[in-house]
Amino acid sequence: MSGIIGKKIGMTNVYDDEGRSVSCTLIEAGPCVVTQVKDLQKDGYRAIQLSYDERKEKRTPKALKGHFDKSNTSPKKKVAEFRKFRDEFTGTVELGQVVNVGDVFQEGEYVDAISNSKGKGFQGVVKRHGFKGVGDATHGQHNRLRAPGSIGASSYPSRVFKGIRMAGQQGGKRVKVINLRILKIIPEKNLVLVSGSVPGSKNSYVVLEK
Repeated sequence: MSGIIGKKIGMTNVYDDEGRSVSCTLIEAGPCVVTQVKDLQKDGYRAIQLSYDERKEKRTPKALKGHFDKSNTSPKKKVAEFRKFRDEFTGTVELGQVVNVGDVFQEGEYVDAISNSKGKGFQGVVKRHGFKGVGDATHGQHNRLRAPGSIGASSYPSRVFKGIRMAGQQGGKRVKVINLRILKIIPEKNLVLVSGSVPGSKNSYVVLEK
């Protein structure tokens, strides 16, 4: 399998072989259930769909519930597809199969983490882009300490160029962090520790890929 779905628990630190403290993120990875196997003949591409985290049946639409019934599993909250495989299409993967973190990753491997970053709302240019601001309240400045300043010329080109750094929505986007090393796997608790930080808040869903 090329990946697994998990949930961010929080951050901690562990000591490596040289006694150095390494910051890491604790992720509850799996167990996931195979809810769909796509092939070239029927779907046009190869993929395996995994689902994770229990969902209340009374809050599940009938169409979605029927999708999970095909794999004889209860409704799930998070669903993701994985397209990079080793030997998944040799008859080893079936509907309803349970995938654990130990079946996918090993300690020392490098993975990519995909999640939604924390939403920070509408922010100004100082917080969003790191502008310095005016920095001085003298010489007639009034409520302009954190203003963006001029954003374009006047008579020519008489418009604002695309891509000008201005105030706007910050965070709440899909972010991918690559090459995070797996420091430790605790298979009996479905836990994995990866080096560095992972986007998103606590209890947010994370997709780990090789």
